[in-house]
Amino acid sequence: MKLTRPHVGSVTLSLLVSAFILGACNTVFWNKTSLAFGEHRLALAAFSIGIAALLTALLVSLSVKYVTKPLFILAIVGAAAASWFMGQFGVIIDTDMIRNVAATTPAEAGHLITPAFVRHMLLYAVLPSLLVAIVHIRHRSFGAKVKANLAVIAPLLVLALVMALWQYPAIASTMRNNRIVIKTLNPISPLVSVIKFGIRSGKEKTIVAAPLDRNARPGPLLAQADKPVLTIIVAGETARAQNFSLGGYARKTNPELEKRDIAYFTQATSCGTATEVSIPCMFSVLGRADFTHEAGLARENLLDVLSHAGIDVTWWENNTGDKAVARRVRERNFAIENDPRYCVNTECKDQVMVDALGAWLDGLKGNATLVLHQMGSHGPTYYQRYDEAQRLFTPDCRTAEFADCTQAEIVNAYDNTIVATDHMLAQIIDMLAARSDRFASSLIYMSDHGESLGEKGLYLHGMPYMFAPSEQTRVPFIIWVSDSYSKIFGVTASCLEAGADAPTSQDNMFHTVLGLMDIKSSHYDPALDVTATCRTPELTATAGR
Repeated sequence: MKLTRPHVGSVTLSLLVSAFILGACNTVFWNKTSLAFGEHRLALAAFSIGIAALLTALLVSLSVKYVTKPLFILAIVGAAAASWFMGQFGVIIDTDMIRNVAATTPAEAGHLITPAFVRHMLLYAVLPSLLVAIVHIRHRSFGAKVKANLAVIAPLLVLALVMALWQYPAIASTMRNNRIVIKTLNPISPLVSVIKFGIRSGKEKTIVAAPLDRNARPGPLLAQADKPVLTIIVAGETARAQNFSLGGYARKTNPELEKRDIAYFTQATSCGTATEVSIPCMFSVLGRADFTHEAGLARENLLDVLSHAGIDVTWWENNTGDKAVARRVRERNFAIENDPRYCVNTECKDQVMVDALGAWLDGLKGNATLVLHQMGSHGPTYYQRYDEAQRLFTPDCRTAEFADCTQAEIVNAYDNTIVATDHMLAQIIDMLAARSDRFASSLIYMSDHGESLGEKGLYLHGMPYMFAPSEQTRVPFIIWVSDSYSKIFGVTASCLEAGADAPTSQDNMFHTVLGLMDIKSSHYDPALDVTATCRTPELTATAGR
């Protein structure tokens, strides 16, 4: 017996797909819309009808022979995937998030492909896509189709316009004050973000970094130093300031650093809420107000200025890449090396860098800057970022499936990652202190961004900065200097601590590192160097000239 495929008109299918996407894949959008309009129920109804009319009109306009099914299936799959991540983690699929996805490694992506995600996609993407693929679409001739589609599209557009005009004041003010709402509309917002990212990526391929301060040179104290001067920069990952006991967190997440003579800056903020933004911005001269991804690529950065001044610059990578910051300096990638003692599927515990550091330090001959890019507290698999010795808080979430863990278990796992970072930094400080007779050293640690752990229903990071909670933008910032460094440059932890409660940000990184290394640069701004007021007066007076 021959099975007959169901027949459906293109307009009818458009209406059905629109209803499915709006009803099944936009829960977050409707929840935020309802909260935004509050008691303005008429405005809520008008807005909802208008949005439904516009999406349906769009799908009807796309129901062209030969492309209807591929486009509708793409819309369904995209909306289903976006709805999962929005619903589970509270993320927004904007251009920066698409950039993060494009840079994601297979190992990192694998942590997000959980059994629950697979079940969600089977139900909300695969099943409806199969139904679309199976049906036979009845298409009219071109002329008749244009007339039929316009007969549906025109009234829908008129309906949307009428709804907007009817409640315009309430809709306009609500949307103006709640811009995040429209960013959760699936699949429109993610699709727009993908298109924007594609356009920008095409332009970025032609960008060549312009030279930055090729006349940079050692300052007087660096030139006269009786031993090599070294700064180690630890670029942290996903560490939020709220969970550092150094800053007042009730739990002892910094048991080792509390015993070291460090300066902890309590009011530091990030440039972005994702690695793809924060790392390039942190090393850029531009600062958050002027930084864009394109602008960052269009000029050299802190590492280049140090190199121009004769400093030996090296980048050690244990994350998802240097984000184009280290293109022109020496680089070692531990994830690619994939040492089985530390790594699983190219994801390595940060101890791999610590254990390699001793030999590197013993071979140090001249002035140098070394950047260690951590894996840090990267989620959702927090439990893979620490050893048993750092597992101080239990029970801890031992899966990437947050729904299978309690809020307390998620926080316990995250806090253990902070303990692991604390141990790493303490080890590095001790290694530098033990070699104080050989070189004058300093360490600067700053995380790229923070992390949400369920506050306001948000998890992970990557929210658009203007909407991001403080958990994603407040970051830990630490400086340590050796005794031999203090003798040469005058900087001490106690002096730095005196100003540690002042507002700081990743804008300070460029200028503070130039100050720590005593580099004379035309771009150096002492007002953004947190060590400037603590340094030897002679150095402070001549820096940047």
